[in-house]
Amino acid sequence: MLFSSVEFLFRFLPVFMLIYLLVPEKYRNIVLLSGSLLFYAAGEPYYVLLLILSIFVNYGAGKLILEKKKNTAKNVLILSLIYNFGMLFVFKYWDFAAEIANYFLTEEKMPVLALSLPLGISFYTFQIVSYLFDCYRGKWKEKADFVSFAAYVTMFPQLVAGPIVKYEEVAERMKERKIRAKAVESGLKLFSIGLGFKVLLANQIGTLWNTLMSAGPGNLSPAAAWMGAFAYSFQIYFDFWGYSLMAKGLGKMLGFRIPRNFNDPYKSKSISEFWRRWHITLGRWFREYIYIPLGGNRKGFFRTALNLFIVWSLTGLWHGASFNFVLWGLAFFLLIAAEKKGFGKWLESKKVIGHLYVIVLIPVTWMIFAITDIQQLFRYLQNMVGIHASNVIVGSEQVMRYVKEYGVLFIFCIVFSTSYPMELYRKYKQKWYVIAVVTAIFCFSVYEIMTGSDNPFLYFRF
Repeated sequence: MLFSSVEFLFRFLPVFMLIYLLVPEKYRNIVLLSGSLLFYAAGEPYYVLLLILSIFVNYGAGKLILEKKKNTAKNVLILSLIYNFGMLFVFKYWDFAAEIANYFLTEEKMPVLALSLPLGISFYTFQIVSYLFDCYRGKWKEKADFVSFAAYVTMFPQLVAGPIVKYEEVAERMKERKIRAKAVESGLKLFSIGLGFKVLLANQIGTLWNTLMSAGPGNLSPAAAWMGAFAYSFQIYFDFWGYSLMAKGLGKMLGFRIPRNFNDPYKSKSISEFWRRWHITLGRWFREYIYIPLGGNRKGFFRTALNLFIVWSLTGLWHGASFNFVLWGLAFFLLIAAEKKGFGKWLESKKVIGHLYVIVLIPVTWMIFAITDIQQLFRYLQNMVGIHASNVIVGSEQVMRYVKEYGVLFIFCIVFSTSYPMELYRKYKQKWYVIAVVTAIFCFSVYEIMTGSDNPFLYFRF
């Protein structure tokens, strides 16, 4: 079920919120758990059983780890990690591994399972693993009750595409939370803004990207190729930021504080800064549970580079079981390693050059991310620098037509990718005219939803 769907907006959410607000506070976790499982089952009627199994297995594992028997806790942690990452491997990476292995094998072939990817498995797996690690590290003096843990894992605002929430961020609210009218109002506003980013910006600019890709990655002039790269850069930005704002808004309506996942990443002056601002909770997970335990940057540049290589290889693979994601992760490893070596300090001292550096490189990295076919990817990258293996289909005439058609939309995307609109919103959000604008955004978004086709969030496939 999509947040940007009639079913969610006018069926699931009103009924759920009515029940959630009317029941006594002590039953709200049960309502949240039941509603979240129903929300998930609407999209994954079979894989909801996998999610429920994961809840039982990991609740039991967390309980055993918290008993503080050192050897037992360590063994349980290891077994639980094998279970969680094993499930993730089977559903997400088995066929990719089989493809690689079968390329080298001559006789015995690894079977290709062709399993569909359960929605949100990468997100809820990382969330569960963070809970188990924190239990092992002694962050919790008492275990969560079963319903609270299950509600934490399945909480529908962030179940299928994050943010990746740590248990400590919701633990107190799981025990007790008051639902205030002001918080519900604030949450509805944030949700409406996020819905507008998804439907009115991401979906609309995405049509240009799809149009250019339909012409063929090897048939674009440099101007068309760069236009497509910027279009996709804005599409994924407003798609994912829109989802994250909707999740945060829904969390407020439910009485929770869901962590911030974006901090104006396109205004960064280096790639390292970009990744401190983009998908903040994923970066935090890799930093706290992989990078720092490996030694971080405390053991010299060579060891730092090795740790970065491991983290960015895993980051690329987390996003998808495909060679383009591996290349995408390695590209960021090389860029960030160079910045760690000293290039980053120079960029920070040259603000204009730093901004231009990010503005040029990030769209290129998004092309590596977006185009899964390696041959098509290289053709697209060649087009960006003016190398063509075939005739140009989308040339200057078509580019000018797209500029006229999408120029205003590009201006809106540029403006809303800066911090100024949200700063103005936070300053004047109680004014009647801001409320009127937010209401208009919601109404126009609903109109687009009802007249257009479903357009799932890009991060749903991870």
